[in-house]
Amino acid sequence: MTDSAHDMHDSSGDRDPLATGRREFLRRAAGAAALAGIASNLPSVLRALEPSARGVAPLDILVLGGTGFIGPHLVRHAVARGHRVTIFTRGRRTADLPESVTRLVGDRNGQLGALQGKRWDIVIDDSATNPDWVRQSVALLEPSVGAYMFTSSTGVYYPYLKRGLNESHPVLYDAADPNDGSASFGVAKARCERAVMDAFGARGIVVRPTYIVGPGDTTDRFPYWPQRIVRGGEILAPGRRDDPVQIIDVRDLAEFMIGIAERGSRGIYNVAGPKARLTAARFYETAVNTLGSQAGSPPKLVYVDDYALLAKHKVEEAIPWAMLRGNDLGMMSIRNDKAVGAGLAFRALDVTLRDTLTWWGTVPEARKAKPRFTITPEQEAAVLAEWKAR
Repeated sequence: MTDSAHDMHDSSGDRDPLATGRREFLRRAAGAAALAGIASNLPSVLRALEPSARGVAPLDILVLGGTGFIGPHLVRHAVARGHRVTIFTRGRRTADLPESVTRLVGDRNGQLGALQGKRWDIVIDDSATNPDWVRQSVALLEPSVGAYMFTSSTGVYYPYLKRGLNESHPVLYDAADPNDGSASFGVAKARCERAVMDAFGARGIVVRPTYIVGPGDTTDRFPYWPQRIVRGGEILAPGRRDDPVQIIDVRDLAEFMIGIAERGSRGIYNVAGPKARLTAARFYETAVNTLGSQAGSPPKLVYVDDYALLAKHKVEEAIPWAMLRGNDLGMMSIRNDKAVGAGLAFRALDVTLRDTLTWWGTVPEARKAKPRFTITPEQEAAVLAEWKAR
């Protein structure tokens, strides 16, 4: 896999696909799907509306980032829970955030003056893959904040040489192959984690999400599937039917992060979903069953399980599916027991699929016209033609 394949969360740059799309997304989602959406998301809705009922004390939260993919969901959920939120960004990107949010401007690369002399209950670092950035922020903030939460990645476990890895599995701080992008990414995240835990110790929190999906996705990985299903016709379903797949809805991730902040939980957590094992076949079939009625022509899955054929045509991933072999063998089998025990909950897959499709309809036309999908129509046609010829 490439380094981009393992870059499982969006850093805090300044390009925001939600800035112009969220209101339109909400309008489109409010029609006939509203009642079904509320019913499907009822646990999440209740979690967001119950701060006084649970006696949750409002927290002062600093988010380093806040305008990328995870950030807006994180900030909005925190505000809905009654917390006071400050974001720290370069100020180059806007996001649809509540008016109550305090906005500080600076740069992770040494321009941290806006953070000096202030105190928060917890910092959520949602924008770093550079260990130097993290070392600078923890050095400045350690005396004045109660806890520091770092958004890492299950990419720290690379190479995934076995399945069932949990939080106790050792991570690497040096890349065996500096030309391996996945190794470089994992090592960078691991060094960021170490900087946090060395500085904060028992007050440190590390959240390791797997591939993050849902509305506002700044990648075109998962959005490929909803739009492909509604195009209909013969659809390449790559991989073995029992290949495990893992994703986490960005809203479930955000709710978990705010939840452990409220509960005072500390330590390291793998945030991977779903709760029960999900196979490639189950994912494809759920996608068709959920969205197939909207297709221009009846969708028909064509399973191609020949890794060699897929690799020949450079079809090595289509998130949530990825080719599981070699250094990626255990990539989609990360244990999530600890996070589930700490309150991680999951909305239904069909909800994520529907909401992603609705949101995709609101993204700029230029992006839709030239998407960065990992399977192009040409690749799909070539694979299916060779498969049928056999």
